[in-house]
Amino acid sequence: MALKDILPSRLGFGAAPLGNMFRAIPEEEALTTVEAAWSDGIRYFDNAPFYGAGLAEIRMGEALAGKPRGEYVISTKVGRLVLDEIEDVSDSGFGENGVFKYGRSNKVVNDYSADATLLSIEGSLERLKTDHIEIVWVHDVAQDFYGDEWLSVFESARTGAFRVLDRLRDEGVIKAWGLGVNRVEPIELLLGLQEPRPDGFLLAGRYSLLDHDRALQRVMPAVAERGLGIVVGGPYSSGALVGGPNFEYAPATPQILDKVARIKAIADRHGVSMKAAGLHFALANPAVAGVIPGASRPERISEDRAAFEERVPVDFWQALRQAGLINPVAPVPDMG
Repeated sequence: MALKDILPSRLGFGAAPLGNMFRAIPEEEALTTVEAAWSDGIRYFDNAPFYGAGLAEIRMGEALAGKPRGEYVISTKVGRLVLDEIEDVSDSGFGENGVFKYGRSNKVVNDYSADATLLSIEGSLERLKTDHIEIVWVHDVAQDFYGDEWLSVFESARTGAFRVLDRLRDEGVIKAWGLGVNRVEPIELLLGLQEPRPDGFLLAGRYSLLDHDRALQRVMPAVAERGLGIVVGGPYSSGALVGGPNFEYAPATPQILDKVARIKAIADRHGVSMKAAGLHFALANPAVAGVIPGASRPERISEDRAAFEERVPVDFWQALRQAGLINPVAPVPDMG
């Protein structure tokens, strides 16, 4: 089944912030944020055990408990197994000082084997308080986490997680599977294999206004050609695009801040919000099935919805192209 046929809408909810990403989020605020997403009509929720060592899944499970299960779609990830063992999480995750240092203290181990994949799904089902998961992504089999060892990690996933998920999809236990990564190289590699057969990909941070050249040239055409789909994560580039201090889970460089300022100057002249610019750019690519901005405050949900529905004039995209701020062949919405 094509990814676009599984997702109930093109605007979804990315749950990484619910795992206390960058800050300790009060429980009530986290639950209220998910409730706000539900009230807004969002019915696709993406999660992962890695987000706060299961905290994001626990909070989402609590917030969605009692909602009609047939009305929403969940995706989660495998490759990071949450254990009962407790450890120091001050440097857990990625980026400076650990992105999830405020998450739970459960030890998380990297394991892409077949057995660990099944155990991970069982743990996610329990934390999410559900009896099934529609989409499973294999998490972060890429060089940004494993450096020069990433190909051996990918091979472990190929003989373990990929085969298990292929079987579960064919048996109807899940509806789809693919990679959930921050780099294009693993997607390219998997697309080059005869077996197994992924249904799509979650690509975070690599198809945004601030960084899209590699994805545009190296994976988007192949994904569209095969009838697969991309879910775009991080459309605001860790917040940098919309005025935040971080890009790629670390403080934004002067070059990135300058690019943001140049885009914003054009957006202001055309009366376009930066969130709308980010969402509409990602969604204009025919390979993109959906986009999942993250949120940890209820008001962010209404902001994202307003941006999703905002009319962006074609002159804005033309101005960005003329300024060399987007790739000249990147698809943009035709509002003319």
